[in-house]
Amino acid sequence: MASPLSSSLDQALDLIAPYGPTLKNGNSNHAPMVVEALCALGHPEAVMPWLARYRERMELRPPPSAPIGRQEWPAMLGRRERFSDWALFFQRELDEEPWPVVLDRWVERLASGFCAAATHGVIRVGHAVRALGAAETASRRRELADALASWASTWQRLPATERSDPGTAAPREAIRRVPVVPPERRRTGNIVASLAVLDELAEFAPVVDWVGADGPVATLIADLTELFARVCLANVHNIPTAIAFIHAVTSPAALGNILPQLREETARRAYRYAWQSCCALYACYGGAVPFVDPVEPIGRTAQDLARRAIAHGDEHVIKFTEACLTRHAIAPSLAYLAAADRIVALIPSRRPT
Repeated sequence: MASPLSSSLDQALDLIAPYGPTLKNGNSNHAPMVVEALCALGHPEAVMPWLARYRERMELRPPPSAPIGRQEWPAMLGRRERFSDWALFFQRELDEEPWPVVLDRWVERLASGFCAAATHGVIRVGHAVRALGAAETASRRRELADALASWASTWQRLPATERSDPGTAAPREAIRRVPVVPPERRRTGNIVASLAVLDELAEFAPVVDWVGADGPVATLIADLTELFARVCLANVHNIPTAIAFIHAVTSPAALGNILPQLREETARRAYRYAWQSCCALYACYGGAVPFVDPVEPIGRTAQDLARRAIAHGDEHVIKFTEACLTRHAIAPSLAYLAAADRIVALIPSRRPT
């Protein structure tokens, strides 16, 4: 995949800067993630036309209310109304220390809330980090501050039973044990509302400790992401399930983008909660068959899928296609191509008329 070096990215991030993490309808603002994804797909020329169409849906960021002190930050986690205060907090940190140092410290602190805002927090950080890794600019540093603020202000922890001895199972084995919420107990609404039912599902709490974490972290993340592309293929059948399982792929893919900047200890901790969050989505939206194996070829190339996603125009389709194609370039799997092909057929197009 292409490196997001284009000046189009910085220009777009400057236009996005006055806006907050949510849209006028209350859903997450995908603009910072999509513009970076378009550059990563090798189509910077698509950035400004896409943003021009999306911008009317965006909500201006709220004004700051009060500074967040370095000792009081734990009490501010999950406080959505404090996004702008968190953004200023992270801007100060990034002014004082190298951004990889700040990143590692806060991924370690925020990892247990990996599912924040349906995983949009970590996904946005993943896009910001990849952009900074390609070129360090003021626009990209500001976006990292905003991305971390998005994660911190929406921080949410899933139920977990902590134990001292780590699990040993591979994700493909462990996912077969994940309890699935019965249809009559599932909640309607957005993903955050659906995940709340897990507080009442005692069988879910041990899931966080089921998988092993031995071996290179990059391999662990690759296996997890590829598995959930297969989970997507087995379980997506309508728009709600498509949206849910998109995030079960794009969130571990985002961790893969962040990985080169993390200490191994931090990366292993984040991997553990990435697994938990992906399983949470499966528990709330999945069915009897956890994943597809084998996967049939689809007869489309990566270039075909990229052009198709850009023409389609939906933010989820663009981000999902980019994540699948990026991971496919790293560790090829037909599951990524098939999943990208499946999603574009299910999500309504935002193609301009």
